[in-house]
Amino acid sequence: MRRAQVHLNTGDRSNAKRLHALITANLEEGHLLPRTLSELVVHAERFTIAVRGRRIVGCAELAPLSPSVAEVRSLAVDASARGAGVGTDIVEEHRRRARREGFEKLCAFTHAPAYFIQMGFSIIPHAWLLEKVTTDCVKCPLFRACGQYAMVVPLDYARGDAASDDRVSASPAPAAIARYA
Repeated sequence: MRRAQVHLNTGDRSNAKRLHALITANLEEGHLLPRTLSELVVHAERFTIAVRGRRIVGCAELAPLSPSVAEVRSLAVDASARGAGVGTDIVEEHRRRARREGFEKLCAFTHAPAYFIQMGFSIIPHAWLLEKVTTDCVKCPLFRACGQYAMVVPLDYARGDAASDDRVSASPAPAAIARYA
């Protein structure tokens, strides 16, 4: 039996319950930090969702941390879709979106650094991403005992279709500033 093709779409509020279920399933496996349903309703439009048929099989939020830094947050792939490149496709879509929106760097916090290294990310000290530490980490119950690796990729050096993407300008694009505000 052939599996249906996976398509990437932008999330919306109607997806919030299914996003919550997918993130919660991955949380129980120890891969993610918890997200509330109300938080997902508010930020659903920031998500890229991978859909197979009518089912969401992957998701991640592109969360602006500052006018220059965006984060791949809550990357989750259903167990049935793992190993098929769904997560990589979502991260690459976020890389393209972040560049288009004027961000200079894309970051992720993960327990699986090798996964992000194969996409051009580098491990860095948490302190190099103060935008994340001061907005999210200090509120986390695991602060200073996190176990996650801070990863970053400069968008002008990210792998992929750099020739078709616009180069990042010296100042942040208005869309990036508006999304952060």
